[in-house]
Amino acid sequence: MASKLSNFGKSLLRRRALIDSGEESQFARCLSTLDLIALGVGSTLGAGVYVLAGEVAREKAGPAIVLCFLIAALSSMLAGLCYAEFGARVPKTGSAYLYSYVTVGEIWAFITGWNLILSYVIGTASVARAWSSTFDNLVEQKISGFFKSIMAMKVPGNVLAEYPDLFALILILLLTGLLAFGVSESALVNKIFTGINLVVLGFVIISGFVKGNTHNWNLTEADYSSYINETNGSRPYNVKNDFGEGGFAPFGLSGVLSGAATCFYAFVGFDCIATTSEEAKNPMRSIPIGIVASLLICFFAYFGVSAALTLMMPYYQLNTQSPLPEAFTYVGWAPARYIVAAGSLCALSTSLLGSMFPMPRVIYAMAEDGLLFRVLSKINARTKTPLLATIASGIVAALMAFLFDLAALVDLMSIGTLLAYSLVAICVLILRYQPGTLNSSSQTEKLVELVEGEKVPVNGGDSGDEYDDTPLKETFTVKLLFSPSGKNPTQTSGTIVYATTAIISILITLLCVILANCLPELMAAQPGVLVPCVILTLLCAVCVIIIWRQPESKEALTFKVPLLPWLPLFSVFVNIYLMMQLDLGTWCRFTVWMVIGFAIYFFYGIRNSSEATNRSSPRKYEPALQTKSPIYTGAPGDSDVEAGSP
Repeated sequence: MASKLSNFGKSLLRRRALIDSGEESQFARCLSTLDLIALGVGSTLGAGVYVLAGEVAREKAGPAIVLCFLIAALSSMLAGLCYAEFGARVPKTGSAYLYSYVTVGEIWAFITGWNLILSYVIGTASVARAWSSTFDNLVEQKISGFFKSIMAMKVPGNVLAEYPDLFALILILLLTGLLAFGVSESALVNKIFTGINLVVLGFVIISGFVKGNTHNWNLTEADYSSYINETNGSRPYNVKNDFGEGGFAPFGLSGVLSGAATCFYAFVGFDCIATTSEEAKNPMRSIPIGIVASLLICFFAYFGVSAALTLMMPYYQLNTQSPLPEAFTYVGWAPARYIVAAGSLCALSTSLLGSMFPMPRVIYAMAEDGLLFRVLSKINARTKTPLLATIASGIVAALMAFLFDLAALVDLMSIGTLLAYSLVAICVLILRYQPGTLNSSSQTEKLVELVEGEKVPVNGGDSGDEYDDTPLKETFTVKLLFSPSGKNPTQTSGTIVYATTAIISILITLLCVILANCLPELMAAQPGVLVPCVILTLLCAVCVIIIWRQPESKEALTFKVPLLPWLPLFSVFVNIYLMMQLDLGTWCRFTVWMVIGFAIYFFYGIRNSSEATNRSSPRKYEPALQTKSPIYTGAPGDSDVEAGSP
């Protein structure tokens, strides 16, 4: 019984060995660095810049919304840097799913991939409905009025929408056809729409600074009283709750932090760049540049638009549904609303394309590994795209947009995305402290030759290297936690980092649960909350010191995350804290989705995965290892065959 449980546990945590076969990718390598930047900007700079800025400024932060976007951008950049390093390490399709598979194990990879699919499906459906709603507003609600009159759906529970959105369904099916037709054609359309969107946003920013008034960043109670008198007291106002206390940050620090948590979701989307590894011309260079550049462009756009918006009119008069058209009307430039509408439709189009582009590629990667049905991994010979995965995901998203009210489901996007961000940060942290290398077969072969010896190359294994006398395998002692025996990572030091990272992840989760639910009690220094927080913080500090003391890999990469281990761990903390902000209903819906996913994995994926097949057929696996250059995954505790060694 114990043996069966042990084998079952090993099956859940088996890690994929990356094999560099020297074969060309089945995908068409046609995407340049500019294409990747346009894809990242298009998928990230969507409806948020036209709606979110007004909502956060009006309800939470006032003019200090510019600080909200700054904080949110810094938090997103933490995740972006981790994605950038993995993009330089692993030039394979799969994004966070693949990164988890080669580092922390199969079950975590499936959870990540399954939630990425959920995020992309809901994101696609919600953006399509937003596109339909925006166009409907331009034609004065004639489309929605027509469908409500002849096809109204009145179902209790607010599960289905008020009417079936045929416009959104057709839009998704058209873009599905575009994506199935070819990557280069999709990239061209995306660049055109993204360019138009950036031009419109540039017009908004310049207009705001030309027509803006700096007094709107330093409003007082006299301005609030004047506004209340002008509206003739048509509704009762609570001045402090509705307007704040005046100045640049009328709602104080709590308003800025609350606004930053909301603005964080405006930067979700850049991770779609990581799914293009097999379609980029030079992925190890283009993916890091694309991720960092797209986040910087999006930050300047969000920062500039929010600054222009709050300069053009008082924040408390902003329309939370359509702030930019209202702002131009306020300053006497009403016709500009049509320019803004054109930019909004282009932004939603690129955001929709950005949500749809990575969805079939994650499905393809999981199906190719056998965790989903393998028929979905077929690549069309002419278009070089995963045709069946593209069509299947497009149909599911189209039906969701057609039938469902997505307002209650959108928060599920956040869970999937933040979970992926957290796992990527953890994977980067673990891999940087492992012996071996992920992307150089010659270095790996030299490393394998030295495993049974007593010396390890100091700087990665190139010819002429110096060698360290530290054995690759050593006996664990408590002293090794704080005082490693050499300058290079070993199997023991790698296992220490692996275990310590798992422990600190649990501690951070417990700390975030307390902070999310008991923050007022903590601020009041109540012992029942303060003492557990202090203990958890101290334990986290000990774990950080243990990881920091371990020797780091000297592997040369085109991009590396700086400030290890602090930056990845801080990214994990931010992501988990934001996940804990979501309500109970969202977590219940997440549980239902995961039950469906686990049913697929335990009844199909766990037996049909490529790793299960390889390990159950060693004779079939060994010749492949002899003819291909293996890439060591750095996973502690694996046997030689499991780790990809000859």
